[in-house]
Amino acid sequence: MSETRAIAAKAAVVTATAAPTAESVAATAAPAVESTAANVTTKKNKKEKSPYLYKRPQALTERPNTYCPGCSHGIIQRLVAECIDDLGIEGKTIGICPVGCAVTAYEFYSCDMAQAAHGRAPAVATGMKRANPDNVIFTYQGDGDLASIGMAETVHSATRGEKITLIFINNAIYGMTGGQMAPTSLPGQVTQTSPYGRDTATAGFPIRVCELLSTLDGVALAERVTVNNPKNVRIAKRAIKKAFKYQMEGLGFTIVEVLATCPTNWGMNPMKSFSWLEENMIPYYPLGVFKDKKAEVLK
Repeated sequence: MSETRAIAAKAAVVTATAAPTAESVAATAAPAVESTAANVTTKKNKKEKSPYLYKRPQALTERPNTYCPGCSHGIIQRLVAECIDDLGIEGKTIGICPVGCAVTAYEFYSCDMAQAAHGRAPAVATGMKRANPDNVIFTYQGDGDLASIGMAETVHSATRGEKITLIFINNAIYGMTGGQMAPTSLPGQVTQTSPYGRDTATAGFPIRVCELLSTLDGVALAERVTVNNPKNVRIAKRAIKKAFKYQMEGLGFTIVEVLATCPTNWGMNPMKSFSWLEENMIPYYPLGVFKDKKAEVLK
């Protein structure tokens, strides 16, 4: 009898050791289940946070642009759209198209757009901003549009401190009309209307727009950038975003000048055109901030 009890007792010990209870199984499995769930959640969150490495900004339409291969307009227009997205202002932004290569920019932006007569974009922008002070108003203009026929509108809107933003594309030539000499064409530069090169004795010197406007009290920001490499593309985006922010803060007139390429009218392939910009345009038109009202106040 005692022998039977001893065997039963041993069996009970073995059973207790080898066969865990339902509670112990659940307790042991729970952390593993939680860990698996956590991993799934983490992976899911990572996927939701960045589903694409590169995608079209919401402020751009799906329509392909119409610019020549190697032209800087496509990069610059994307940067403007990215800034609109980042600031969440698409619903209250109005852009003004120029006469020039970007004349159909209204087809590329999702925000409201208007068309101005040649050179009159700052005047149109002034009226829009005064009538709708809560809207963000920008113009997108080339050098022929802004610095030639539109120079009066540009200077006077700047000196009045109109709270608008000008995105100024300087490619040192008239693009859409066939490659004529522009106010920004460099000394000696060959164009359709200066086949022997720009002669400063008769045509004068190129106009440095940012330097000119930086002398005016109404200007809150005047900055020159370019988009010839990834570093400068990032700098250009920061400048455009800053210009929009200064406008929203009511600081005054803002302009971002972007040195750009025009392979077609320069008679070069895209790679050579970027080299020409670096070797010829940047030395004459140095990059940098020429006026920053907010930075001056902080000093």
